Amino acid sequence: MSWRMPSETAPQTRTWMAFPAEGPTLGETDAEREAGYAAWTAVAHAVAEFEPVTMVVDPAEVSRARRMLSSGIEILEAPVDEFWMRDAGPSFVLDPERPGVLGAVAWTFNGWGDHWWSEWRKSAGLGRFVAEAAGAELVSSLLVNEGGGIHVDGEGTVLLTETVQLDPRRNPYADRARVEAEMARTTGATHAVWLPRGLTRDYEDFGTSGHVDIVATMPSPGVVLLHDQRNPAHPDHAVSAELRAFFAEQTDAAGRPFTVRDLPAPDAVRDADGDTDWSYVNHLVVNGGVIACGFDEPEADDRARGILEEAYPGRRVVTVDARELYARGGGIHCITQQQPEVGA
Repeated sequence: MSWRMPSETAPQTRTWMAFPAEGPTLGETDAEREAGYAAWTAVAHAVAEFEPVTMVVDPAEVSRARRMLSSGIEILEAPVDEFWMRDAGPSFVLDPERPGVLGAVAWTFNGWGDHWWSEWRKSAGLGRFVAEAAGAELVSSLLVNEGGGIHVDGEGTVLLTETVQLDPRRNPYADRARVEAEMARTTGATHAVWLPRGLTRDYEDFGTSGHVDIVATMPSPGVVLLHDQRNPAHPDHAVSAELRAFFAEQTDAAGRPFTVRDLPAPDAVRDADGDTDWSYVNHLVVNGGVIACGFDEPEADDRARGILEEAYPGRRVVTVDARELYARGGGIHCITQQQPEVGA
């Protein structure tokens, strides 16, 4: 076996999602809960315009899901509490030595470091459930990790964050060498780029401690799209500068220096909970398109669409309002997981 995680731009069979379930993440009031259901539903419908969508739904939410989702979206029942499919679900991989074989890496999920607020024990089984439902060969991993904590280019490069994979609440006995060995075994990564940190808000109580998928991604080998907070009053202004300087000194698995392209943040710097972490980096690539986060800022949203169109030539960029997603801790990339086409 020689597992390899393809780039997110590779052809896809479908996108997996999990439907919201009642609990702290969804919201405390009826209005908050309805806004959460609607936000997840809007993303599912946007993705379904490009490729099939399978939604994993907790049995208690099936009637609501059938009422809100279009008939073309497949519904599978399984226990769900945390509904961030990117993180609780598997990361799909292929085996170049066995054409036609799909693998699914089931990371160990503990609620982003077993936060006091996270009800994650049901969703800890999503990796195995989705693997079986997809007909994939299960690749079990003892590494506590989430899909939002990594980005790959399909050519051996993986982006990681020191404060995620080396988080003592996740992997108290891990070091870089052990994490890199597990990445090589499960995703085929031959070169790890360790970001020193993530965005500021991600280190608060309801954060992930530095997920890379909100701050940087590789739309093509040797290229990094970097979250660019241009307002000096925002703490992420310094973070963007630090990471820009960091990537200037890094290379990918092929030894190429990275070309860094800034993806400016929206203008809003504060919301009801403090400094925003709103980011256009947290987008989803689908067959023929890109599902981008929107923040009801026409100029900024349009600017982001233009940059994404340049980064992903030939794909149509569609914007979906992501403010209700971010109010619950993440963006469009966080709630989705692409399944690559076997043989791609």
